[in-house]
Amino acid sequence: MSSFPPVQSVVRAFNLLVEVNRAGLTTVGDLHRRTRLPKPTIVRLLETLVAAGYVYRDERLRGYQVTSQVAELSSGFHGAPMVIEAARPWAAALTQQIKWPTAVCVLDHDAVVVRFSTIPDSPISPFHATIGYRLSLGARALGRAYLAFCPDAERRILIDLMKVSPDPENHLLSEDELERLIATARRKGFAERDLEVEPRSSATVAVPLMLGERVLGTFGITYFRSAVATPEARARLVFPLKEAAAAIEAELREKSAPFRQEK
Repeated sequence: MSSFPPVQSVVRAFNLLVEVNRAGLTTVGDLHRRTRLPKPTIVRLLETLVAAGYVYRDERLRGYQVTSQVAELSSGFHGAPMVIEAARPWAAALTQQIKWPTAVCVLDHDAVVVRFSTIPDSPISPFHATIGYRLSLGARALGRAYLAFCPDAERRILIDLMKVSPDPENHLLSEDELERLIATARRKGFAERDLEVEPRSSATVAVPLMLGERVLGTFGITYFRSAVATPEARARLVFPLKEAAAAIEAELREKSAPFRQEK
């Protein structure tokens, strides 16, 4: 048993950090509903976590996210916070350059989940908001980019998960068709959304964000098909997307270096 009562402010701070990490992107109002803590207390705790470097306040999306510094709480951690933190500035810069919105996703069972989006920065986004959306591995560009570029052993597991997935999009292609799609994506260096899934007015191209052989996330651009109607026009998006992805991967290597050295 403890020899003294726990410091409640520390307990509340850690509980709040857990909630921010669980949500991906959250607001003071969301945290108040989940924790029932007074909003002024939540604000003070969040500002403390921001000052300590564990939480980032995203002014554009008006919410809070954890940073890769949470890795210090778990030796060798390589997860969503690291890839989102590395991708954030490059994704924003790419949207500023091309105007179309970008998104960064991480794996979630038989899908990927949008953890960061530049929709607020895009004047011509096909969508109003996508944070938290689950995108299938079988039909969506950001999911296909993960499936196509992850290691073979991981891909076999994911394909088995797709076979029993409740999402019908994971059953659109036969195994042979899926193998051809993967081969095509690997040859081109990017994946595309299936033409038959909604909304058909828009399309997405996506690439993996890799650390060594592992895919930590996927990175894509969404646009109106009518505005990007030729292979040449699409190439003008794919080239800067790949350039930005290469820069993000360099950031990931730098951020992961201390953990590799520890091992």
